[in-house]
Amino acid sequence: MRSVAGRAAGKDVDMYARTVAMQGRPETVDEARKIFSESVIPAAKQQKGFKGALYLIDPNTGKGMSVTLWETEADLKAGEGSGYLQEQIAKFGPLLAGPPTREVFVVAAQA
Repeated sequence: MRSVAGRAAGKDVDMYARTVAMQGRPETVDEARKIFSESVIPAAKQQKGFKGALYLIDPNTGKGMSVTLWETEADLKAGEGSGYLQEQIAKFGPLLAGPPTREVFVVAAQA
């Protein structure tokens, strides 16, 4: 997958992002933040091609979203094929009000 700008310039994409949206409960946002900071991020740092992570939350609704950045599409997909992604999502199991949704994006611009 190549970005529009990448195609025009003849360059490959520089980075990929995976988002996982999760619906939790407002009373569990602190626990979810702790799991992400103390368990998910250290595990992600061990994965080939990992470039960074964010965990976004709405403390009023309990909705959360992780954004992880990957050097290549192959690196992103490797974590899905190895069971890494499923292991990380399972850490939030008791906190979730429903199944998470996953999407993949090309990083088109960053600062």
